Amino acid sequence: MDKALYDKGLGIRKQVLGDDYVNRNTNTATDFNRHFQEMVTEYAWGGVWGDEALEKKTRSLINLAMLAALGRGVEFELHFRGALNNGCTLDELRSTLEQIAIYCGMPAGVEAFRIARKVLDEQGGD
Repeated sequence: MDKALYDKGLGIRKQVLGDDYVNRNTNTATDFNRHFQEMVTEYAWGGVWGDEALEKKTRSLINLAMLAALGRGVEFELHFRGALNNGCTLDELRSTLEQIAIYCGMPAGVEAFRIARKVLDEQGGD
């Protein structure tokens, strides 16, 4: 493991997804999934999210589109929260979800808006 890349990834992962979520996943890792958690942190968060060619806001919007297209609602919800943490505005999020509906199909758009509404309601947002 590249310790510097892992540490960078851990910081970014916590910034985007929140300390509680990340600590829960890393602190409860078992022998079975510990290496996977390390890979996610090092490669996905340190290697990809740590590349400064794209802003975190942009990465968040891209992730939302991909997760909606793949029908990954649980991950979509997690990354919708992350998009808010990364400073995505409601207008940017709405526009992204509308584009999801057009390019991925209305059912994907409906699900994306449903999940977004749930998160926003929980956070007391619009």
